Amino acid sequence: MTDKQTLAIHVPVLARVEGEGALDLIIENELITDLKLRIFEPPRFFEKFLEAREPDQVIDMVARICGICPVAYQMTAVHALESLFETDVTPWITQMRRVFYCGEWIQSHALHIHMLAMPDFLGFTNVIAMAEQYPEQVRRGLKLQTLGNDLIALFGARSVHPVGVCTGGFHHAPALQQISDMISRLKQAQSEARDLLEWILSIELSNEDQDFTSVSLQHSTEYAMNSGRIVSDQGLDIDANEFSQHFAEQHIEHSTALYCFLDNQPYLVGPLARVNINYEQVPDELKALLEKNQIKFPSKNMFHSIIARALEIVMCIDEALHILGNYQLPSQSHVDWKAKSGTAIAATEAPRGLLWHRYEINDKGQVTEAQIVPPTSQNQARIEQNIKLSLESIGLQHSADDLQLHAEKVIRNYDPCISCATHFLKLNVTRQ
Repeated sequence: MTDKQTLAIHVPVLARVEGEGALDLIIENELITDLKLRIFEPPRFFEKFLEAREPDQVIDMVARICGICPVAYQMTAVHALESLFETDVTPWITQMRRVFYCGEWIQSHALHIHMLAMPDFLGFTNVIAMAEQYPEQVRRGLKLQTLGNDLIALFGARSVHPVGVCTGGFHHAPALQQISDMISRLKQAQSEARDLLEWILSIELSNEDQDFTSVSLQHSTEYAMNSGRIVSDQGLDIDANEFSQHFAEQHIEHSTALYCFLDNQPYLVGPLARVNINYEQVPDELKALLEKNQIKFPSKNMFHSIIARALEIVMCIDEALHILGNYQLPSQSHVDWKAKSGTAIAATEAPRGLLWHRYEINDKGQVTEAQIVPPTSQNQARIEQNIKLSLESIGLQHSADDLQLHAEKVIRNYDPCISCATHFLKLNVTRQ
């Protein structure tokens, strides 16, 4: 006998996941025998839009790919182009780019924790309902998100689709008074970010350990953000130029979104993967706080992603404060460069994980071909794997409502961020 249940779920405009899709489950004898996370992605043509564009046009255009992570796309593009052009930027530019990226991590993590994920962990349907019981925590989250946005705008002229970045540096350097004002806000935010981390550590999270491969950048002297080698906890250690030798995007029949695999296997990118791989570079003070709360990294519990995000907020605020504390107006905010033909490749760490760009450049300095592999496509297969293992862990005898809610919780925990990603409009459960 087959019992098929179809649930129509209407997602509000301010969805807690971005995109559109459905989940199909076939359950036989209390086991999932088939699971399809069906994703519907309309073509956006961004890679084609970049063809025939010059470097600074590319940098402005890729910021439009994502309204939440424009810095990641700009930084990856500019590093790729400058690597090909053999552009030597000044230490000031390198440091300010790191501050610029810190702003994005702060705002993105604060948004995800408070607006998207935390309602799941506390049993609320949305942040508005959560705010009735946790008003101060929500206000603190919004304040941290605003701080991150303003830190982006400090160098990018605006926080959404910033326009301050150029090949060779920034169009303008912030004034000393602007830096002084930001330093005051960062100092105040230090305690607020630590309070956020302690609040999250006080919440009981599901304990669902799973085997997965973590992948992120790793740098010898700093917590990887703008540069580093691509490494995994299974022994991978490559330069960004070797990405396509190990990673490949594939079309999956039930999804219009591409899935990226590492040596034909799912893998994890994002804050949990970064902390797993770069835990040695986490400050001792924060390690002690985690150990006090019996949280150990590397962690195989995907729900520890929210802890990793809060941890990175603290680290970004501390680092931005440290860098800006030594701020001086530069003699120039950008350096000269000269275009050359060839292949431009780079990878950086977007808030949601590894972001890889490749551009073919002609002798006029124009793009002839572009390939961009975002974090969410790299996590796609891991999300499916995680849903299956997680639902089996809680027990498939639960109602379709409970299974759907937990599946959405798993997906939101990844903070998927592509226009196609995962609105849950429909959950089809077939029991045999």
